[in-house]
Amino acid sequence: MFKNKFAKALVAAAVSVLALGATAQTSHAASSTVQVYISADTNIQDLWVKQLIPAFTAAYPQYKVTVTFDLHGDHDAQETAKITAAAVLHKDPQVDVIDGGFVQQLGSAGLLWRPTAGLLPNIKNVSKSVLAAGKGGIPYRGSSVLLAYNSDHVKTPPKTLDDLLAWIKANPGKFTYNVPSGGGSGYAFVQTVVDKYLSAADRNTLALTANKDLQSKWAQGLETLRGLNKYTYGQNGTYPANNAETLKDLSTGLVDMGTVWSDQFASAQKAGTMPTNIKVVQIANPPLTGGASYLGIPSSSNNKTGARLLTNWVLSPAAQNLIVAGTLSGLPVIPVTMLDPTAAASFASVDISNLRPTYLSANGNDLKSAWASAVPGK
Repeated sequence: MFKNKFAKALVAAAVSVLALGATAQTSHAASSTVQVYISADTNIQDLWVKQLIPAFTAAYPQYKVTVTFDLHGDHDAQETAKITAAAVLHKDPQVDVIDGGFVQQLGSAGLLWRPTAGLLPNIKNVSKSVLAAGKGGIPYRGSSVLLAYNSDHVKTPPKTLDDLLAWIKANPGKFTYNVPSGGGSGYAFVQTVVDKYLSAADRNTLALTANKDLQSKWAQGLETLRGLNKYTYGQNGTYPANNAETLKDLSTGLVDMGTVWSDQFASAQKAGTMPTNIKVVQIANPPLTGGASYLGIPSSSNNKTGARLLTNWVLSPAAQNLIVAGTLSGLPVIPVTMLDPTAAASFASVDISNLRPTYLSANGNDLKSAWASAVPGK
């Protein structure tokens, strides 16, 4: 039934939550309520609660959408165990659509409904390569980490990772990135430096499969990061706590360069909190991480009909325009030609074909821990 060691381990974990079988709520196969679980930052919560869900229920007033929100994915392990237990017991997991970083793990374990064009018509507009990376997850928005810089002080921004590392050392105290456990923009810089010393095959493995053995190859990258302590802002091995603090350091002029999420940077520009002299650029060899975010429909959900209707709508031009042109300023997963021209113009400077995936969440969490042990304050 399950496809890998990850799933088998979760079956064992599921034993601890067998009480689910005794307390599970009644089936809602014909229910007009779709239960969404969001494991992300508050900007994703706002995307759903303030934009996507109101627009969906306006188009389909017979449906209601409820949301469970988990900030930063603190309860991903528990939710995964619950979904696994539901599959083992053939019970409803009481979640119909998942938006979180552990969706691909669930897909790898065979715990997700696999989308087909027959039952999810709009999936045909998403590229096959993005679909394949989802392992059964349904891509619905893109984002990329970019290098932000003060154009008044930096006339020629770095174009490659090596250029960036050289710039940091040549300009002590002018670059920063946040603690990787506190936000993806800092994590992206950490993974990109580590990946500099890995083969393409190793990077691909770590993006798709939990692999402790390959993690030993992180040592050289972590040593490079440790060596940057005296050159980053503060010059003492301390780092911003999260994505928002990095944006604040850039907007207030404390630093001239830092890593930022494309969507959060664009949102700050729209809100007027990011000065116009702060620009963004993509670097290469390797680029900073990015890619699609995926929705998952648990295979044990009793309301797949409602879940499919919601996810299919999220892939429509109407919803994709909201993702691109709304407060999130995300990247689309459908062709630009299907979008409103004004929405498409908002991400014209970002090469959406050059997005590099992050590690599978199990590897990513280990990298965050490895960084915390090896880098700051050293």
